[in-house]
Amino acid sequence: MRIAFRVDAGHRLGLGHLMRCLTLADQLRAHGAHCQFVCRQQTGLAGSLVRDHPLSLLPAPDGQALDDLPHAAWLGVSQAQDAADTLKALEGSPVDWLVTDHYGLDARWHRALRPQAGRILAIDDLADREQAADLLLDQNLGRAAADYDGLVPATCQRLIGLQFALLREEFSRWRPTSLQRQRHRLQHLMISLGGVDADNASGRVLQALAACALPDIEAITLVLGPAAPHREALETLLERYPHPVNLQVGINNMAERLATTDLVIGAAGSSAWERCCLGLPSLLVVMADNQRPGAEALKHAGASLSLGWPGALEETLPRAMREVLAAGRLLEMSQNAAAICDGLGVQRVADALREGSDE
Repeated sequence: MRIAFRVDAGHRLGLGHLMRCLTLADQLRAHGAHCQFVCRQQTGLAGSLVRDHPLSLLPAPDGQALDDLPHAAWLGVSQAQDAADTLKALEGSPVDWLVTDHYGLDARWHRALRPQAGRILAIDDLADREQAADLLLDQNLGRAAADYDGLVPATCQRLIGLQFALLREEFSRWRPTSLQRQRHRLQHLMISLGGVDADNASGRVLQALAACALPDIEAITLVLGPAAPHREALETLLERYPHPVNLQVGINNMAERLATTDLVIGAAGSSAWERCCLGLPSLLVVMADNQRPGAEALKHAGASLSLGWPGALEETLPRAMREVLAAGRLLEMSQNAAAICDGLGVQRVADALREGSDE
């Protein structure tokens, strides 16, 4: 199979969409597929992350008039222009599957690319626009297939829920080890606010955490992505911080590290599903509007607590810490998280693509 991915990453967009597409591409490549990425120039992040697959970079946004979608600014150009640029990047060579993971694209873009695409997979989290896809993936907790009624063709197959979460293989591999860890008390706390953390939510977490009454924790780890823009400010903050904090930048063994962690203060994006796979309780910081439903769903499932937006942390974090430190609460949250996601979703999605190509 020849597969093309249309996805962007940047300081404003974050890395989550690109990373889950890379996870799917790696799974497909392991079974002989050829995968190509098409990304618009944002901050150079795509070029540093897409190493094992061909990458075409579209021109940077030029400030022209945008479409009427709520997230049109994420694309930076009109869909008509993006479609023309993408067709040029594909060099007139048809692909078996075209995968889109972008809130700034809808059915108009899909129809423009139809001449080059045998089939289209749309990855989405919002259910807020029409998509002319053959296959629709929404991996979010609490989502129902009926949410896409009228938004996708009647013939579109819908893959809905966390059984289809696009997690790297390392998370299912480390799941048994992590589930053996009895999280009766808080020994190791991790802070991880995404691959970019453009607004320095990590700093806000650290400031709010300093005011919390913490037990005798063995380790606090702060994880930053390699493109984190506030690294120097955080290093300065840690020099005078009341608790020792181990700063880790650009780690490549996240699942292994999480498997020995008892609680994460983390972003409420796709990394929340990784933590569920490992049975790891979370205090979730909402970093974008589209993360709020997932944070509430995980709270309702008893796997996490929602801290709300970064600006509320001074009030919400001390209250949440008191709750998770109550007897038996960490273990209860761990068991609830483990029941939500098994980490095998990427295999199921890859199988659906291969089956679709055989039809």
